[in-house]
Amino acid sequence: MREILIASLLGATGISAATPEAREWKAPNGTIVKYRWSVPETPVAGKSYPLVLFLHGAGERGKNNKLQLRHGVIPIIEGARKLGQPCFLIAPQCPPGVYWSPIDGKFKRLSAASEPNPLMDAVIALVGDVMGKHPVDPKRFYVTGISMGGFATWDLLGRIPDQVAAAVPICGGGDPNLAYKFKDVPIHAFHGEEDSEVPVAATRIMIAALEKAGGKPRATYYPGVDHVCWTRTYDNPEVIRWMFAQRRE
Repeated sequence: MREILIASLLGATGISAATPEAREWKAPNGTIVKYRWSVPETPVAGKSYPLVLFLHGAGERGKNNKLQLRHGVIPIIEGARKLGQPCFLIAPQCPPGVYWSPIDGKFKRLSAASEPNPLMDAVIALVGDVMGKHPVDPKRFYVTGISMGGFATWDLLGRIPDQVAAAVPICGGGDPNLAYKFKDVPIHAFHGEEDSEVPVAATRIMIAALEKAGGKPRATYYPGVDHVCWTRTYDNPEVIRWMFAQRRE
């Protein structure tokens, strides 16, 4: 279960740190989920730990169970370690040619967030399986994602709002009509103001919908920044600190 170094990944992903273990899991609905799995380096018997679900972007889709490590995963693990917050982490890989969640390309928002989604259902089931088999603190389950994974983060919030302790969606969009379901979940969204791939309005709409529903979300908009804003987000220790400080009642 310890993190292992896989040299073959270095050229493909640019990663120069220990790499989480490659795993595969079959969900009850028959969906196969390829994912990476990281555990606390030195777990203490009788202690429970937070769980982070990382959802990658469209460029990391595939079947090799490697590309999802390109962004976010290592910085989150390293950031947590530096803050003395060892955690479990799941980083599934979305199959090629599909999205975590259907997206309305014209309006850059989720198009079927209130409908069944076999892929997201499988990811949610994987989270439940992990929680049942490992010392995970159920009050400290966090979800974060970038671009396509940012959309998926908003989608998951609408599906299991009572299970999420905090969410960090980055340059994604959701369904504002469902904001009332997760208005009480601590959310800190991030977006580049000059994003040419997913317009910043996608996040602004969700923040406005949450505020209208009575929520108190946080949002950081990076002036002059295009789509790639996740590096500075995950490299910021205050973002990681805020996420791990959240706990469900």
